[in-house]
Amino acid sequence: MSGKKRQKRAEKALKKEKVALPSYRARRWTLLALMGVASVALVWRAVDQQIFETDFLQTEGERRHLRVVEMSAHRGMINDRYGEPLAISTPVDSIWANPRVLSPDRRVLVPLAKALGKETNELRRLLAQRSNRSFVYLQRRVNPDLAEKVMALDIDGVELQREFRRYYPAGEVFSHVVGFTNVDDQGQEGLELAFDQWLQGTPGKKRVIRDGRARAVKDVESIRKPLPGKELHLSLDRRLQFLAYRELKGAVKHHKAKSGSAVILDARTGEVLAMVNQPSYNPNGSKDARGGRFRNRALTDVFEPGSTMKPFTVAAALESGRYRPSTAIDTTPGFYKVGRHQIKDIRNYGKIDVSTVIRKSSNVGASKLALDLPREELWSYFFKMGFGDPTNTGFPGEAGGQLTPHVQWSKIDHATLSFGYGLSVTPLQLARAYAVLAADGIKFPISLLRLDEEPRGERVMRAEVAKNVRQMLKAVVSAEGTAPAAAVPGYQVAGKTGTVKKITSGGYSEDKYLAVFAGMAPASDPRLVMVVMIDEPRAGKYYGGQVAAPVFSKVMAGALRLLNVAPDDLSADSVRLAGLGAEQ
Repeated sequence: MSGKKRQKRAEKALKKEKVALPSYRARRWTLLALMGVASVALVWRAVDQQIFETDFLQTEGERRHLRVVEMSAHRGMINDRYGEPLAISTPVDSIWANPRVLSPDRRVLVPLAKALGKETNELRRLLAQRSNRSFVYLQRRVNPDLAEKVMALDIDGVELQREFRRYYPAGEVFSHVVGFTNVDDQGQEGLELAFDQWLQGTPGKKRVIRDGRARAVKDVESIRKPLPGKELHLSLDRRLQFLAYRELKGAVKHHKAKSGSAVILDARTGEVLAMVNQPSYNPNGSKDARGGRFRNRALTDVFEPGSTMKPFTVAAALESGRYRPSTAIDTTPGFYKVGRHQIKDIRNYGKIDVSTVIRKSSNVGASKLALDLPREELWSYFFKMGFGDPTNTGFPGEAGGQLTPHVQWSKIDHATLSFGYGLSVTPLQLARAYAVLAADGIKFPISLLRLDEEPRGERVMRAEVAKNVRQMLKAVVSAEGTAPAAAVPGYQVAGKTGTVKKITSGGYSEDKYLAVFAGMAPASDPRLVMVVMIDEPRAGKYYGGQVAAPVFSKVMAGALRLLNVAPDDLSADSVRLAGLGAEQ
């Protein structure tokens, strides 16, 4: 075979093995065209959004992230009569979280729970229960150092919110009067509750833009400015309150008593200058109400006033015109029967005058005076003095006391009311009644708020009768009376003791007493009226002249000096008597 033939055969075989390759030109141009159109569309869309739709898109973005938030309002301050702060609201931070953003990872929750003082599982449960929300408080109104510590962790979904926290500079001394607020700054006790609407501010509102972590990044506009609450000026004098609190607390502790209350009134206006109770509580601390510590006992607790009622029985007798201070009353032989019951004195005083009935605190003499007066007349007189009638201070839970209608009196009720059994009063009610004697027969409205104008009183007793009874009450504080321990050096003091048997389930107890003293000073022109009540003294002494009268003496002596009240008795006998009383 020639070489040419072999070459032709090889070429034929090679042609058979060749495969025709497809052409990609059409596809390439198609793809390039599509990419060109897409690029033009994207460029056009970008230009459209950045230039032609700018306002619309910004509005839509803001609408999705725009929120109306409240701005906390400052609660009004509570001050004493001279402007000393008793309740203050200060700005603090609360820690909150967005459960939708906050990671449930243990590496995040463990340090956060440790900083908050919580268990990790407790924190996880809290977030899980509110997983469908975007806001949950982790801790309210924290100290600045804790807020700083938590924010230093830099955890997504954990932020701070500005709020206000209530502080009480005077602590437990004013706690029963001022009260306290809850975590939402709403009044819960005392005047914080009574004047909650007055003290509360009106929260403000503003629009803000929040970012993806729900943080406010821009203030858009103020819708309503927050309006702070109004201030409250109390009638109480901070100096007198501290003085009364210290002496009452000391007496309750010294006599191992169950509780105690003391009230000081301005005899010329009816303003409450001091009101203290034991036991007390700290409104800045734990709100543990064990033992009724939140109760303002001076307004909410009632008791039988005992012999402190005798001045009003005598006043009713003098008002009737049938008796004078020198009228003789026969108390022989020191007891007598009223039906099946016996009324007795601690000794036989024989024939005494009306003034001595007060000085010696004769039950027989007082009951004979009462039984000689018509029931309706005596009831009406007691009611005019304020017994059985609330003082209308507006204080939450104030008790009105009890004075049974005269149509329900038996003869023994008629008799025992004269020396304070069978009716009930609060310490403030008793102080109001004694303020009538101090104000020459004028009864002023009682006020826990400072009065800027002189109040209008109501005459409920003739001035002559009030002065006569005051003169009799001065003898009670003499060396021959039942309360020499109530004397105040340099001042004439008028007052009355009460030692009251407490009611138990089986009747009147033979070993549980209330020690009471009610009085005023200076007796020649009274400025202050004070009532001291100590419940169940258990350290041996229990008479009002032994337990309550010394508290009156110490507090009244300091109060008269603080108010610059001029002395009205600089005799040597006065100073000697006060020294004698202080030892008892």
